[in-house]
Amino acid sequence: MVEPADRSSTAGQRLGAPESFGVSTLEPGLRPPAQPPGRQVSIRVQMLDDTQEVFQISQRSPGKVLFDLVCAHLNLVEGDYFGLEYQDQRKMTVWLDLLKPTLKQIRRPKNTILRFVVKFFPPDHTQLMEELTRYLFALQIKRDLACGRLICNDTSAALMVSHIIQSEIGDFDETQSWQHLLHNKYLPDQDAIRDEIIDCHREHVGQTPAESDYQLLEIARRLEMYGVRLHPAKDREGTKLSLAVANSGVLVFQGNTKINSFNWSKIRKLSFKRKRFLIKLRADPTNAHHDTLEFAMASRDCCKVFWKICVEYHAFFRLFEEPKPKPKPILFTRGSSFRFSGRTQKQIIDYVKDSEPKKVPFERKHSKMLSNSSMSPQSASTRSHVPKESATSIPLADQPDSDRLSHLAVPNGSEEPQAVTPPTNGLHGLTAAPGSDPTQPRQNHHVAGSVLDQQLLNPGPSCRANKGSPGSENSPLGGPHVAVNGNGSVNGQRMGSTGVLGAEQSPEVQPLSPLTSPLLTEAGYVRNDEEDEARRKKFPTDKAYFIAKELLTTERTYLKDLQVITESFQSAVGKDEAFPDSVRSLISANYDPVYKFHQGFLKETEQRLAQWEGRSNAHIKGDYQRIGDVLLKNIQGLRQLTIHLQKHSECLVELERACRSSRKVETLCRDFEQQRVCYLPLNIFLLRPLHRLLHYKLILERLCKHYPPTHDDFRDCRAALADISEMVLQLQGIMMKMENFQKLIELKKDLTGVEDLMSPGREFIRLGCLSKLSGKGLQQRMFFLFSDCLVYTSRGMTPSNQFKVHGQLPLYGMTIRESEEEWGVPHSFTLFGQRQSVVVAASCASEMERWVEDIRMAIDLAEQSSGLNNDLLSTSLSDNKLSEDGGGEQESEDELGGSRSSLERQGHRGNTTVHVCWHRNTSVSMVDFSIAVENQLSGNLLRKFKNSNGWQKLWVVFTNFSLFFYKSHQDDYPLASLPLLGYSVTVPSESENIHKDYVFKLHFKSHVYYFRSESEYTFERWMEVIRSATCSTSRSLPSTRKDLY
Repeated sequence: MVEPADRSSTAGQRLGAPESFGVSTLEPGLRPPAQPPGRQVSIRVQMLDDTQEVFQISQRSPGKVLFDLVCAHLNLVEGDYFGLEYQDQRKMTVWLDLLKPTLKQIRRPKNTILRFVVKFFPPDHTQLMEELTRYLFALQIKRDLACGRLICNDTSAALMVSHIIQSEIGDFDETQSWQHLLHNKYLPDQDAIRDEIIDCHREHVGQTPAESDYQLLEIARRLEMYGVRLHPAKDREGTKLSLAVANSGVLVFQGNTKINSFNWSKIRKLSFKRKRFLIKLRADPTNAHHDTLEFAMASRDCCKVFWKICVEYHAFFRLFEEPKPKPKPILFTRGSSFRFSGRTQKQIIDYVKDSEPKKVPFERKHSKMLSNSSMSPQSASTRSHVPKESATSIPLADQPDSDRLSHLAVPNGSEEPQAVTPPTNGLHGLTAAPGSDPTQPRQNHHVAGSVLDQQLLNPGPSCRANKGSPGSENSPLGGPHVAVNGNGSVNGQRMGSTGVLGAEQSPEVQPLSPLTSPLLTEAGYVRNDEEDEARRKKFPTDKAYFIAKELLTTERTYLKDLQVITESFQSAVGKDEAFPDSVRSLISANYDPVYKFHQGFLKETEQRLAQWEGRSNAHIKGDYQRIGDVLLKNIQGLRQLTIHLQKHSECLVELERACRSSRKVETLCRDFEQQRVCYLPLNIFLLRPLHRLLHYKLILERLCKHYPPTHDDFRDCRAALADISEMVLQLQGIMMKMENFQKLIELKKDLTGVEDLMSPGREFIRLGCLSKLSGKGLQQRMFFLFSDCLVYTSRGMTPSNQFKVHGQLPLYGMTIRESEEEWGVPHSFTLFGQRQSVVVAASCASEMERWVEDIRMAIDLAEQSSGLNNDLLSTSLSDNKLSEDGGGEQESEDELGGSRSSLERQGHRGNTTVHVCWHRNTSVSMVDFSIAVENQLSGNLLRKFKNSNGWQKLWVVFTNFSLFFYKSHQDDYPLASLPLLGYSVTVPSESENIHKDYVFKLHFKSHVYYFRSESEYTFERWMEVIRSATCSTSRSLPSTRKDLY
């Protein structure tokens, strides 16, 4: 029976604060609005302190639901000053519209990170009633200073930075202040005024973090560039200018100098027409300006973005209440229906004054000080009991890269803590040893402590309370936390009676081969229960060990994938003169260094896991149970290869260009894809290094989430996570473009009768099987949805199993209507194009829902583009003459679903995702492909067939919606594969007599397989990634083994 999931607690509840959602758009005491039914989608939001949180929303919910969830998570009362911004498909930074569905605005939620930032800057910071709100504003000012957006003179800059430093490290100490300033970048040209910053910092003795925030905002609000976001434009004469909007009205800048301003009281109307932004002024005889001012912007989209923020600024600062929606016109619409959504500034101020909400404690992530407001009342009396080692490790975990690097010389497992100068007005008790007696010897610096201590020590996101309560393991991404279990263990490690992890708890282990798994032995060997249990007891059971082991197993697979490019492919094309030397050199120059680097990375990881499992003498020193230092070192080394990673997209483009220009090169690549070593399309291997960065990021997020902040490995993992997140952000644009480009290349190989599929600007959205209603009834057709057209095909009888194009429907001007009652066909809908109409039916209601949603989204995109394109896809007349009634012959399900894979019996193009969707009568979207990129896994599993008795050990790789089976990880090619689209993943029932732990079941029609993993963590990981590729009925299953039972 599936147990209901626990409701996630808010930040205030985790600190024991009174329940207060404090959401800006809700009345007191109300909960966030219920979400509409539908699939849950994960949305990643980056907070102002650079931490990231994941929120689950319904796919139909408006942007307001997501924004309310963020505000509730932060316990933020004055949330209307903030907004969520993101980069849309036009690479423009826009604000999330709270009235429109979130997924209508964010096309690829898995690859989009929304940023929670300040949207409305009030003229006076005293209008901000809550200290948490002022702290968030201070973080925004800090960010604007660092990126050079808030421009000011050196005196103001030095003074503001000094207040930031005061709030982070406390009173001035010459050595500490100098080192802190040396390792943190607050200004682009900070070195030039470093002495002036130090002098200003001397003057702030005794100033609390809250007072520093107040003084910082006091200085910032007087600056001309305070809250200014410039939008490039030109005047009538073509002079380059910039437009901005503020609380007072519209501003005009030339460079960074304000040359004009138009107060709201003087503006009669704001509008735009194509690329022209128009400001209509009220009639004024003394005004020398024209009645209408005109500015030319880069595009209509730029005009609309700026016009929207002007409308919102005017409503927020000038209106008394939220504007009412316009009544819908009966016949015709004119103008935009966009309006400001949320409370105005006056409503916020009145609400805070009238309700007087209780102050909720929050944590300042970057601050080494603990202000009175950021602590619960009970914690003030226990500050002297905070362990010195724990306290000093917190700020190091959150400092920038250079600061973290300066502390790498001190090993995490050293017996003596690093000396830290205590701040004069800080917590003097931080230097005391655990307990009330300062002379008490320190037994171990893995302190579990009380829940109160966890609240003080947890360096989680600054905009929320700590996650020190039990059950917070299921919380979204953020700061790690200590999970205290009912059996007195912390994160799976047993605690002594004093709450300190004993050193005598190191497991006694027997030496084994570094390549031997703790659970799985030789292939085909049938295991017994006693041997399994005895072997499992000898190996580490900490979750961090299995996360590190996942890093090792996936790194082995990744190195094999790189080997396909650096050795197999280059060997195959190196002897042929037809292959261009320029492309060969480009691939070799940018993949060989990456391959050599990861060879060293893999070796270090194998050595560390061998030490962790006790296969060396390292356990005597007690410094082997960690992986963060290995990750940090190698990720910093990987950053040096960024220039090669950026070139990988060029390698893909140049290889495709060579295939287009030369038939021999195309044949070479096609022949190589037929080899067993190339178990995936060749282009996927070329993108593997970019995909691997996402895997490192996810592994580090799990480690940081698992570790308590006092753990030795926490600091290195947090530093490595910051580094890899920066790399992912830097390469994210390239990755998204190349994924779409690679998918179009693969679809081009699967389709016949299409010539210009890869035209500029076209994006793939979804492919799948639908039944098309014709004169002879419903016939199976393969549909391909792009950003400008919908193509339908049937499976041809060619040796390459390509799909022949029957027709195409331009999306411009298309409408869609559900038509089950009209035609009497379940799950059917009609597509009305400008030239023809098509009636299609999906296999189930969920498939129909996904198709209708994606087609409507694509129609909206097509209408926003330049207009109707009469020649969307050039097709061959001979191909289009194929009869609608003569569909291709279908193969039996056994050809794809049997225990023997299609790899063993079909050509490579007969095993692509397109063909699997055809046989399984399902569909896959580009979002699903993006999810599959992240959800890759490999490792040893035990496999059992439905009617067999023994378990067989196999090395299993999950990628591209399929399981690939190897005898061992050293094999160069898979023995078989199993496409998972359409399969269901569950746990065996009692009637199946599978009395083993960590077993999951895959079944599709009559095909049933059982797989057994070595631990609960690996069981949950395999269930998670396989569920991402199976049919929709199993995607909604619980994520943990406990919930499954």
